Amino acid sequence: MYRVLIVDDEPWAIRGIRNAFNWSKYGFEITGEFTSPRKALEAISEQSPDLVITDIQMGEMSGLELIRLTREQDMDVGFVVVSGYSEFAYAQEALRLGALDYCLKPIDIEMTDRLIDKLAQQLSQKQSMRNHLMLEALTGPDKTELRRFTTFFEDEGNIFYRVVMLHAVGAEQPSSELAGYDRERTLAVAFGAKKALYILKSEARAELERVNEAALAGMVSRVAGISSIGDNKEAIAKLIKEADLAASCLFIHEEHGVFPYESRLTMVKPFIDELPSLIQEKTQEDIDAFVNRLQAHFRQHGLGMGEAVYLWNQTVGVLMGSYTELLEDMELEFLNYVELQERFEHFESLCGFIYDVLVYIKQMSRPLDHDGTIQSCFLQMVQHIDHNYQQRLYLKELAAQFHVNQVYCCQLFKKLLGQTFSEYVTELRIRKACELLEQSPLSIEEVAARAGYIDYYYFNKVFKKQCGITPAKYRKRRLEGVACSSAN
Repeated sequence: MYRVLIVDDEPWAIRGIRNAFNWSKYGFEITGEFTSPRKALEAISEQSPDLVITDIQMGEMSGLELIRLTREQDMDVGFVVVSGYSEFAYAQEALRLGALDYCLKPIDIEMTDRLIDKLAQQLSQKQSMRNHLMLEALTGPDKTELRRFTTFFEDEGNIFYRVVMLHAVGAEQPSSELAGYDRERTLAVAFGAKKALYILKSEARAELERVNEAALAGMVSRVAGISSIGDNKEAIAKLIKEADLAASCLFIHEEHGVFPYESRLTMVKPFIDELPSLIQEKTQEDIDAFVNRLQAHFRQHGLGMGEAVYLWNQTVGVLMGSYTELLEDMELEFLNYVELQERFEHFESLCGFIYDVLVYIKQMSRPLDHDGTIQSCFLQMVQHIDHNYQQRLYLKELAAQFHVNQVYCCQLFKKLLGQTFSEYVTELRIRKACELLEQSPLSIEEVAARAGYIDYYYFNKVFKKQCGITPAKYRKRRLEGVACSSAN
């Protein structure tokens, strides 16, 4: 919910503003009403509301001065001025100070829905940008940047931190608050359309230790990951990664619940050690049994995303080290946990790909390059990708749909298109994202979804890797370029 303060020295005017809008319908909540602008300024400093609706002429301080003082304190608060004065100079000054809108009293009831809908969209875009910049500051090496966005980390003394990552499921949206934890000691940051992270702090380590499966058990329809406990803000990036890794257990177990972070890489190592003899000495039936044991091992011991990443990257290292030429077109590359979830639908798909590669090496045979039927099926698959890149695409499912061996698909992508499957899909998606950033008013989060990226934060990383700058900077440069061209 967007938090709103109303400031007017006339109580009747406050009631009028309160009753004029359908606040809850558009995601707003009135958290304070003030006839004193000075007390309102104190509340703004303490609460950091999303929106302040203020009159212009008030006894002890004008609405314009209230906006100016708020800006001087570097507080990122949206303002709407509602005034009985129609002089253009007032409106001009309010907009110069960054007010979102300027309305005359009495408010036209027929215009209220349009106005509040417009404010909700403006705040959504603003919050999306703020979240992205805050995430960069939280996960980056320089924590001094955080001061631009929040005073959450300004406490003195020994402070402990813990992170909860919440994945909303189905049509649900992540809440802006974590039930059971007070707002003053919780920093909530959207992590995309379906994910939110909550940074909890306390002077008592024992209090954060109680943030566990039992405490979050009420969220049975969601997936929550809980990090370890850090003793300083420099550990925040590590804690965020731990919580996200833990919440990514949905990839492994495909069930809702609460998952604490725990690293158990040693439980995967025996399977990695078994790979060389499996290929050289065992039969295809042994390979099948190996993959079945591997999946059962993950389920039985509740292994998580960290172990899945370790399994994949160690397997890639072993196979590419021994069979480089044979596997050079197989998309066997090292991946992090987000990339792994983009590449495979679930853990079973990952294991299925490993199985196909092991069997291929065992058989040491390649389909004939001149097999026109296979290439025709492959080209049909490429056309399907061109028209459906906004959807979740997995090579295993596509290969089965178009009757092409998954392993051979990897080779055909490199041979006929000069790219891997992942590179080809990424290029299509980023090209679409650039088009939307240039030509549409959609928020960056909406652009990500339209281009095929569910994870907003991952989209930003991929876009920056492909284009050299973030989506926000890309849009800004393009718009400035258009403005310059128009001016000339």
